[in-house]
Amino acid sequence: MQSYSVRDIERVLQLSRSTVRGLIDVGFVTPTRGPRREYRFSFQDLIVLRAARALIQAKVSRRRIRRSLEDLRKHLPQTMPLSGLSICAVGDRVVVRDGNSQYQVDSGQYVLGLDVTVEDGVLRVVEKEFGPKGDEVAAPPRNAEEWFDDALDLEEDGDIDAAIDAYKQTVALDGQNVAAWINWGRLLHDRGNRREAEAVYRRAIELCGADSVLMFNLGVLLEDLGRTQAAVEAYQAAVGEDPALADGHYNLARLYESLGQPQHAIRHLGEYRRLLHSESR
Repeated sequence: MQSYSVRDIERVLQLSRSTVRGLIDVGFVTPTRGPRREYRFSFQDLIVLRAARALIQAKVSRRRIRRSLEDLRKHLPQTMPLSGLSICAVGDRVVVRDGNSQYQVDSGQYVLGLDVTVEDGVLRVVEKEFGPKGDEVAAPPRNAEEWFDDALDLEEDGDIDAAIDAYKQTVALDGQNVAAWINWGRLLHDRGNRREAEAVYRRAIELCGADSVLMFNLGVLLEDLGRTQAAVEAYQAAVGEDPALADGHYNLARLYESLGQPQHAIRHLGEYRRLLHSESR
């Protein structure tokens, strides 16, 4: 199987040695070593390096880049096909075309188009811009899982408005996705939109039931709204669903003490300490 040197990478991909080293250091590619301990790259490594650079330049999150490159690698041939190779983005997907065959793989957004060919025995990788064309494959409808993954990435990147919208899209497609409801409500709560957050949590309870994390978050929100008794009920529901939820017992102990109910407070504080002790073993 043909392999490529760092010099080949510089010539074919127009990537500097420092850039290649950085992409290796973060684990996007894992080249082998030659007889003189020099780096040797496979054809797949070469394409993944170029796609990684495009994603980084587009400020895609590292977690999404890694997932995108893993998916891309799975659909790349081991060696350069005689028919050539075309890689482009369609919506938020990456489409790999190998001759008459076509594969669609999950990926991050903004991967630039690449045409990979062999001309007079020389491998060429040409970056190209692409846009909607008559023969281009239409992007499939987004599903709930894809919206949820986008929301996590957007939240990680600090784009809270977009993350909230993505969580909304998730639950619109899958009302049983309790994690999306929880994250949506949490973001609203963090922003101070407490009434709106409560409405999200209440709707989630109707559709998903009394999930322990959902009820715990609702309890925290109700405390912030000054509704202590309602918060107690939410925490009780949380530990009822998950008796090992230590923070739920702690918050109950604190609230029962403030309500002048020491017996309940002692019971939950004891449970909290027992759980902490068992975790530390």
